Amino acid sequence: MASRRLFTSESVTEGHPDKIADQISDSVLDAVLAKDPHGKVACETLVTTGVAFIAGEITTDAYVDIPNIARQVIKDVGYTDASYGFDYQTCAVITSIDEQSPDIRLGVVNKHGAGDQGMMFGYACTETPVLMPLPIFLAHQLARKLAEVRKQGKHMTYLRPDGKTQVTIEYEDGKPKRVHTVVVSAQHNADVAIEDIRQDVRKHVVKQVLEKFEMDRDENYILFVNPTGRFVEGGPKADSGLTGRKIIVDTYGGVGSHGGGAFSGKDPSKVDRSGSYAARHIAKNIVAAGLSKVCALQIAYAIGEPEPVSIMVDTMGTGTTDDVKLTEAVRKVFDLTPDGIIGRLKLRRPIYRQTAAYGHFGREEDDFTWEKCDYVDKLRQHLG
Repeated sequence: MASRRLFTSESVTEGHPDKIADQISDSVLDAVLAKDPHGKVACETLVTTGVAFIAGEITTDAYVDIPNIARQVIKDVGYTDASYGFDYQTCAVITSIDEQSPDIRLGVVNKHGAGDQGMMFGYACTETPVLMPLPIFLAHQLARKLAEVRKQGKHMTYLRPDGKTQVTIEYEDGKPKRVHTVVVSAQHNADVAIEDIRQDVRKHVVKQVLEKFEMDRDENYILFVNPTGRFVEGGPKADSGLTGRKIIVDTYGGVGSHGGGAFSGKDPSKVDRSGSYAARHIAKNIVAAGLSKVCALQIAYAIGEPEPVSIMVDTMGTGTTDDVKLTEAVRKVFDLTPDGIIGRLKLRRPIYRQTAAYGHFGREEDDFTWEKCDYVDKLRQHLG
């Protein structure tokens, strides 16, 4: 008898409060790196009714206009109307910025070591062409489509920026079989009927995405749209937003493991970010090389030390070679010092705001260097 299970992942739109915070933090980082590629940034953002508060540690000789950066992000996302309770023109922008701790700087600058201790995970699988788990891949596509429809202004002109999506996939014998349930929560103006919203979301968002990715063959999936019947108050007026509070949305949707460190607002000397990007790069290349169908990879660092303290490859029984041999191959083929990762993946560029919504992984844009399958031949050659 076939074994069946359900797995669910969620995504959020760029207008979700936590994602506004992530985008502001990464926009500040980009502004610093554009002028000073070696600038040190750890920038956190809080947004709530009428306020954006930016705090953290920045060490650079470059000047960046943080209030203007924050307002531009808020405008771009779509908070342009004071009736939303949060908009780019009237919100207060408060900053509290210090320099990086000199104790951390000793290890990062003098020893070219990791900017913190911790463990990072990478993951890849054959469920999608971009080697991501299917539930988070579809959830991101739905969230993107919801924002795209809003911005185009042709359909669903009543939409507001906040929104969430969720996808449940039914697996049979470990392989995706069908879409089981879709949940879409779309913020809207007060003067629209819930029946119209549900019909429009099905037609202009869900159906469009599922058809595009050929996941509409079984139309018996369950669809929930704004299950409470109303989603007028949203964004920072309804819920405060914080940088780094959507780390599962940012990664693999709950598949595999997570080391706990957020990405946005951190320059690449922070291995929470660069180490996680490197781990995804390695895992994806292992799967792309045909060495496994699933690959989870862990890297761990000690603050101030260049070399990782541990590396582990786990192919979950799908590998064509022993996991120990794969781990040794990773050690030989990839330079996993912070400098090595930063150089290989070209991370000292202002590329980060685009990562701050719709996932850091599974993206095929040129700047997502950690998504390139450019080490496939090297891995194969090393393993003979």
